[in-house]
Amino acid sequence: MRYLCLFYIDQTLVDAASKEEWAEIDRESLASNEDLQRSGHYLASNALADPKTAKTLRVRAGKASWTDGPFAETKEHLGGFLLIEAKNLAEAMEIAERDSLARMGAIEVRETAGF
Repeated sequence: MRYLCLFYIDQTLVDAASKEEWAEIDRESLASNEDLQRSGHYLASNALADPKTAKTLRVRAGKASWTDGPFAETKEHLGGFLLIEAKNLAEAMEIAERDSLARMGAIEVRETAGF
């Protein structure tokens, strides 16, 4: 089964982190991805640019409307994703717990619909 891990970043934690702490998180994250590749769990991942670069589309009555920024203003913003293969939700959650980015916000784990 495929699971999408959505990484939500708390900007206050990011702002408080040192360059050294971020370098450690980056090293740990890359090493984790390599481990997931070796174990057959890794499918894809990517970080996202600053939410200020986002555009949000809404279509109502056949008319497109674009706004700047993310859909909702929140304390945390979507910072990236990891798509994994896991035998069940419990295994997907175990994989998410090992990711160092959880220290900078939250990770949502969601089964894909399988289309």
